[in-house]
Amino acid sequence: MKSTLILLATLIFSGINSLADPVAVFDVQWGKGKQRQSRSFAIAFFDASAPQTAANFRKLVKDGFYVKTTLHRVFPNYLVQGGDPLSKRKDRTVIGTGGPGYTLRAEIRRKHTRGAVAMGRLPDNINPTRQSNGSQFYVCLQPIASQDGKDTVFGEVISGLDALDEISRLPADSNANPIDRIQVRRTYIVDRSELGRPTKIR
Repeated sequence: MKSTLILLATLIFSGINSLADPVAVFDVQWGKGKQRQSRSFAIAFFDASAPQTAANFRKLVKDGFYVKTTLHRVFPNYLVQGGDPLSKRKDRTVIGTGGPGYTLRAEIRRKHTRGAVAMGRLPDNINPTRQSNGSQFYVCLQPIASQDGKDTVFGEVISGLDALDEISRLPADSNANPIDRIQVRRTYIVDRSELGRPTKIR
C-alpha cells in the first residue's frame, strides 16, 4: 500500500497533469511497402473516477513505454487490446502475459460503453482484489455490459474510434492476434484543444 501511494504521489507531482485537458495519442501502423497503413486514435481520461490508473497511463505514454508494442488482440466490432511489452518480441506465445512489473489497485466505477478504455487484469480466482495490469488496456467497440463492475474503466476514445473498428476486423490467428503486426509507432500527450492540428509533443 505504501509503495502504491508513493507511486501515485510521484505521478501527480511529476508535471504530467499540468495540461488543462490532457489526452493520449497513439499512432499505429501495419503492412509493408505500398500496403502500409497508418492510423491514430486519442484517449481522454476519467481522472475523477480512476485517478491512479489515468495518471499511470499518462506516464507510460509520456515515457514511450508503448512504442513498438502492438495491438495484440482484435475481436471484430467488439474489442481491441494492447499494452503488453512482450508484444515487442517475435514470440507470439507469450503475448498477453506481460506488464510493467507492478499492478494498480481497482478503481471500478464506470461502465463499459462504446469507446470506453479499461485495464486488463487477471481473473478473480487468482486476483480477488481485482488489481489491474499496470499497462495492458482494451477499448470497447460496443457496450460490454458483462464487464461492468469487473474492470477499471479509466478513459474513452474521443478520436479515431473508426480506425479501431477497422483494425478490429483485420485478419487474426486463432488467439485473436492480428496476422500483420499492428505496431505502435508513436505516443504523446497533448491538450484536447490541440487535436487535429500540428502539435508540440510534450
